[in-house]
Amino acid sequence: MNKLYIVPTPIGNLDDITLRAIKILNTVELILAEDTRVSKKLLNHLNIDAKLFSFHQFNEHKQLNKIIDKLQNDCAIALISDAGTPGISDPGFLLIRECLRHDIEIECLPGATAFVPALINSGLPSDRFIFEGFLPVKKGRLKRIELLKNESRSMIFYESPHRLIKTLTQFIDYFGGDREVSVSREISKIYEETKRGKLIEVIEYFSDKKPKGEFVIIISGKK
Repeated sequence: MNKLYIVPTPIGNLDDITLRAIKILNTVELILAEDTRVSKKLLNHLNIDAKLFSFHQFNEHKQLNKIIDKLQNDCAIALISDAGTPGISDPGFLLIRECLRHDIEIECLPGATAFVPALINSGLPSDRFIFEGFLPVKKGRLKRIELLKNESRSMIFYESPHRLIKTLTQFIDYFGGDREVSVSREISKIYEETKRGKLIEVIEYFSDKKPKGEFVIIISGKK
């Protein structure tokens, strides 16, 4: 069957995977993995012996036609990322778009993604929100933050540990130090932690405690 399966993988705890995802990963002929070393650990944990193929942001353009050819030749393929749902701040969009152009069937399984538990756990309004993912590293970064200055919905950002303080500082510059924020790290892992409060309080906390792990930042909208 020529079908592409989009399969979410655990964001931390390896047991956070659905029975259906395990079934799909056991039956496909090929698994596209962002980092085959990371994915191998998950597959070993699940006792799945499958052929892995490297597919990430640095080679996805180059590998695109090769994968489409395989799918057109009656090959069932699963796309996974290192953690979470492919396409959400991870490779996936280009391949999905190309599959649609070639009338190749796509099936996306529901599953883990980091921003949902972070949002629910934040205590900030979750009925309406916007997902920004990672801000631009350099060009357009401050312009993007300025455009969000008057946003009334809760805002969701992903951030790396070495840029966390810089990002929170820039948020204070544009949103004000009294804006409510929730910062979660290492969701579902041993050292999971969420710090809530005003921006000025949270930046003080992480200035004293060196940021480690992957972060999800939830900021309240402008009242």
